[in-house]
Amino acid sequence: MVTKKKMLLLAATVFLGVYALFAQTAKNQTLPLNLDQRFILPLTSLEDENFQEQLSEKLNSNPFWQQLIAEKRLAVGVVDMSNPYNVRYAAVNGNEMMYAASLPKIAVLLAAEDAITKGELVPTEEILSDMRLMISRSDNQATTRMIDRVGMKKIEQVVTAPEYQLYDMEAGGGLWVGKRYAASGIRNPDPMKGLSHAATVMQVCRFYYLLANGKLINRERSKHMLKMMVNPELHHKFVNSIDQLAPNAKVYRKSGSWRTYHSDSALVWGEGWRKYILVGLADDPAGEQIMRELVFAVEDVLKAAPVLAQQLEHGEDSSIRR
Repeated sequence: MVTKKKMLLLAATVFLGVYALFAQTAKNQTLPLNLDQRFILPLTSLEDENFQEQLSEKLNSNPFWQQLIAEKRLAVGVVDMSNPYNVRYAAVNGNEMMYAASLPKIAVLLAAEDAITKGELVPTEEILSDMRLMISRSDNQATTRMIDRVGMKKIEQVVTAPEYQLYDMEAGGGLWVGKRYAASGIRNPDPMKGLSHAATVMQVCRFYYLLANGKLINRERSKHMLKMMVNPELHHKFVNSIDQLAPNAKVYRKSGSWRTYHSDSALVWGEGWRKYILVGLADDPAGEQIMRELVFAVEDVLKAAPVLAQQLEHGEDSSIRR
């Protein structure tokens, strides 16, 4: 007779074997990944109920964060890429568009890469330098020069393009750049909330997910974007915490801050389970500290899956204790 304990142990053994196989595969792959197209799915189809429950429970266990979440002043999105063949996505206020300061500069980067591909922009040494400064140092002058080169209409066309849909009115909006990062210049506000620089965590997660899989424009341009985004020169918010937790992990990142608005986004590629996308948007004076603490909270959730599997293998789960 097969007991419940034996069934759980068998399931755990199979899970660990598959997890170890895929983890080894991921470890041996560099970014961008080179997966079969059938494994690259729409992010919304990768929503995982258990992952969602764990993330929501963890974030809401902090009373201050719980209040901000309820007031739609804190949004968090996470993509677990530790198993690239079984990616998991979860978010709170995932489709809540907020002012995101400098984070949407990634949309300018994408538009510039698209323009280079189509021969609309020549990648001179000066332009490549501005692209790097725009991302790694969040340089406003370099960003404004890039916006002037590609044009805001071009940026709008790229983020709303069917192949990207990084701004989708039916999904709460998303990435938007409707103003130069300078005092002067015309505005092209987003059509939903009239924001100049906006984002939703879901669409930013999609940006990084497509980027990690080499699907932003093409593999060559995705690889170049990763080069622009790796090793950020500003070590605050997410990066401050990652420096403590995993100083050897590669971090591809863009953040933003203005008044009470604080945002951050990162693709973290480290050892074992530490392969994930994290995006946070907050409207609160304490946003800088919130972003730092989010990394610890989210990593607690991410590392729970392999730990739980090991507990099941050794009969340590509470459901099978005697």
